[in-house]
Amino acid sequence: MSTSHVALVTGASRGIGAVIARRLAADGWAVAVNYRSGAENAQRVVAAIRDAGGVAAAYPADATDEDAVTALVARVTSDLGPVLAVVANATGPQPNASLEELTWDACLDQLRFFVKSPTLLAQAALPAMKQHRFGRVILIGSDMVDRAKPGSSAYAAAKAAEGELVKIWARELGPHRITVNLVAPGWTPVERHVGADTSGYLRDVPIGRMGTPDDIAGLVAYLASDAAGFVTAQRITVNGGHTLG
Repeated sequence: MSTSHVALVTGASRGIGAVIARRLAADGWAVAVNYRSGAENAQRVVAAIRDAGGVAAAYPADATDEDAVTALVARVTSDLGPVLAVVANATGPQPNASLEELTWDACLDQLRFFVKSPTLLAQAALPAMKQHRFGRVILIGSDMVDRAKPGSSAYAAAKAAEGELVKIWARELGPHRITVNLVAPGWTPVERHVGADTSGYLRDVPIGRMGTPDDIAGLVAYLASDAAGFVTAQRITVNGGHTLG
């Protein structure tokens, strides 16, 4: 079951992560489908990949826990091969709190998902990437950084920090032929948004439609490919122009 190209996608049991996992598999990557909960959903993603002729396996792990991430990458390496692409997609509840209501614990929760988790994942995969002189580190960010939406300070601050990680890591890892990039989606409705009113948001999208997980997965697939070997340190927004001006 071992292959030469293995991608680890966190938070891949549903939503954008699941679509990214399926797209990478379609492009020839063996995919480790990581999840913290929702084992049945993760197995459905794996089954869909295998039914389409791809290689995948599901791996439960808390992507914010150091020991769990180390063990996760070791298991994936043993089962599938060295992890040469990491897609840090896992997320959690996003607080909506004004400054008066904001707690430091809420800020720390966001930093765990969007700073600690990508750091742990990249560190765990780095030895194999350096050995193979090939690596792709892709963080899933958010256009919320550009929206200055009241109540989103904890989330937006952590997402903004991701952008700085990308720039610094790109400089550090470039000599090893490892690229580091960030994909920043706008509002991309998935399962948890069923029934949500998108009309107000949609009025400000020049392209005239909501984003889809396939829009995000297409860019991730490109950044993971050989064709993107000279693209690094980039934060690319995928939101139909919603944050223009």
